[in-house]
Amino acid sequence: MISTLIADDHLLIREGLRKILSEEEDIEIVYEAENGQQVLDYLASQSVQVLILDINMPLMSGLDILKYVHKLSPDTRVLILSMYPEDRFAVRALKAGASGYITKASAGDELISAVRKVIEGARYISPEATEMLVRELSKPTDRLPHETLSEREFQILMLLVKGKNVRSISEDLGLSVNTVNTYRARIFEKMSLKSTQELVRYAYDHKLLE
Repeated sequence: MISTLIADDHLLIREGLRKILSEEEDIEIVYEAENGQQVLDYLASQSVQVLILDINMPLMSGLDILKYVHKLSPDTRVLILSMYPEDRFAVRALKAGASGYITKASAGDELISAVRKVIEGARYISPEATEMLVRELSKPTDRLPHETLSEREFQILMLLVKGKNVRSISEDLGLSVNTVNTYRARIFEKMSLKSTQELVRYAYDHKLLE
């Protein structure tokens, strides 16, 4: 049996994934999590073969969760599930150590194939994502400003452009206000921007937000 953990903060999404996976005789859903801490708490005492992980989770992002998963359960294959098209986050997820990336829109058609491929030790990515990854790796200096950010900086960027203020971000991430301000300053410096308004405009221009 392929032991599987589903992590998504939306009940309807988890129910849909459970329905798709439960039709396969050799796939067993052993746990469902609605936030990152539940994922890490489970993996601290149990292991699973496949973690289906939403990239946009409460408390910490899927990419941040991914770092801890590799430490707690190195053999777990992580399949990132996202509402965002592959051209936005697939390369970032794969470089962070994910075994695959699929969008929620394509999950009905691709989920089972993706689970079976990653459990074999391979990566599951679309031809479009493969092309993007090759281009990214072959041109390491030809990167957009947001692609130069660390995972934590990118996470804070996304919270800023969604309207979160520094204090709210510090509470959400368990960081001090000074630390968040430091990250915010680094983001502006790396991206050559001067205000949150410019950051929001950049996010929309580069399709980081819907």
